[in-house]
Amino acid sequence: MTIYEELLEEASNNGLVVREKALSSSDGLIYKNRIAISDRLKTSAEKACVLAEEIGHYHTAVGDIVNLQNIENLKQEQKGRLHGYNRMIGLRGIIDAFNAGCQSRHEIAEFLEVTEEFLQEAIDCYRDKYGICTTIDNYVIYFIPNLAVGEHIDI
Repeated sequence: MTIYEELLEEASNNGLVVREKALSSSDGLIYKNRIAISDRLKTSAEKACVLAEEIGHYHTAVGDIVNLQNIENLKQEQKGRLHGYNRMIGLRGIIDAFNAGCQSRHEIAEFLEVTEEFLQEAIDCYRDKYGICTTIDNYVIYFIPNLAVGEHIDI
């Protein structure tokens, strides 16, 4: 089962209806319990990234947040994206990719079944949230200058 299929099942279990359809201005939209995914998206990874974010909006947003000129809407947009990043990648996912021997962004994205663009957006978001690095489960994840993971050793 692909991650996209898992997300479709998760959406269904949350009472969400997901359809792939023609969308002119976006890759995904949510309205109440209905999610539209653009039929232009070709890969399972592209669809999964969009669906994860839309599910994030379902859990975090209130009302119509399309107008991102409004600061409150922008905050809700960012919360939905963070929810999607954490669902698809998360700090633990970065560590798992490191332990699986992934050495490039391409390998990490492929391992996590996300697009490289989505991975980079998540890394940027985590860098903004945590700064240069963060420690989790005896690992240090560096976001600057490049993504790197090392085992944390207490001296």
